[in-house]
Amino acid sequence: MSRSTKLFDAAKQLMPGGVNSPVRAFGSVGLDPVFIASGKGCRIRDVDGNEYVDFVGSWGPLIAGHAHDEVLEAIHETAAKGTSFGAPTELEVQLAEKIVEMVPSVEMVRMVNSGTEATMSAVRLARGYTGRDRVVKFEGCYHGHGDSFLIKAGSGALTLGEPSSPGVPADFARNTLTGQFNDLESVEKLFADSDIAAVIVEPIAGNMGVIPPAVGFLEGLRKLCNQHGALLIFDEVMTGFRVHPGGAQHLYGVDPDLTTMGKVIGGGLPAAAYGGKREIMKTMAPEGPVYQAGTLSGNPLAVAAGLKTLEIITRPGFFDSLNDKANRFFEESRTFIDKNGFPLTVNHVNSMGCMFFKEGQVDCFADATQSDTDKFADYFRRLLEAGVYIAPSQYEALFISGAHTDGDLQFALEQSSEALLSIFS
Repeated sequence: MSRSTKLFDAAKQLMPGGVNSPVRAFGSVGLDPVFIASGKGCRIRDVDGNEYVDFVGSWGPLIAGHAHDEVLEAIHETAAKGTSFGAPTELEVQLAEKIVEMVPSVEMVRMVNSGTEATMSAVRLARGYTGRDRVVKFEGCYHGHGDSFLIKAGSGALTLGEPSSPGVPADFARNTLTGQFNDLESVEKLFADSDIAAVIVEPIAGNMGVIPPAVGFLEGLRKLCNQHGALLIFDEVMTGFRVHPGGAQHLYGVDPDLTTMGKVIGGGLPAAAYGGKREIMKTMAPEGPVYQAGTLSGNPLAVAAGLKTLEIITRPGFFDSLNDKANRFFEESRTFIDKNGFPLTVNHVNSMGCMFFKEGQVDCFADATQSDTDKFADYFRRLLEAGVYIAPSQYEALFISGAHTDGDLQFALEQSSEALLSIFS
């Protein structure tokens, strides 16, 4: 019995499902999870000594790679001075300055500890600022596990939501309306019948696989919010500082009123933030009446790691190099698929992408859920055996980091090609 299996058996007696986040259990791919012991650059090693080229990168934060020497140095230097104070520090100010400098729409920012905290707080702020209760989200977009977000659509976009998780009160569901990603008409109908506080959207959907916005979709949301006095919230927890130094909003030229950020912002440590227009952010306590607080918000270690990571990725040439090799990787994957006529679809935006086990375009949640998850599970198992680690779910993104070399990516392409030839032969 492998050490990973022994650890998982022990973990199942101590934690629900043996994990601290559900997808880690590998349930959808029919395996027990591998337990990771270490990582460096783009490679990780499990407790049994197996090494993998990693395309998860802690689910996106490690854009500079695992255990980056400069990030580690920043953490060590900061830790030597103290790990937490629950009081303001100079590093917080420096990180806030960096965020405001990089993200076009952000004039003020508040640090928190997780993407869920950021989205929950942004929605509360939007409700407090507008004096309205209802929020529009999109089917298949994930904004953390806050009660307002664990909602599924009914029979159509006009149907008021129902809780999709026990423990979510029906009152929360009634105030969350669900539209269809890349379908402006579905949102227009919601605005026609409801007084809406905000629209929250992943500008590039990354939790139903990777789905870019259709031409005009984000611009249309901006226009609708302006017309109806609602706030537009971009959930850039995944895309912020990942698809562009200024996030997806800079890439597509659309300014939201509020932005949530996470993952890259902490450089691999727990950190997140929400920010936006000064007038709106000044509604937050202690300056305004909308309350939110956190003992570990702005934790020095997380802020130090995030600040150094943002400094690294804004160096001349970093993003040019990252995007060039990432785009080549995804396009070579697509070329191989097209050449062999496999029923697969590759979606990507710079260094984040996804291969759907489905033929034809994937533009929304309904498209994504037509994927053959059994074949994906087979593909996952073959890649893992070959030394390539991807997310254990059809509906998660693949991330490329600055630490991936051309050789690493070529190795992964070769293993992927062999796996697909075996599956579809």
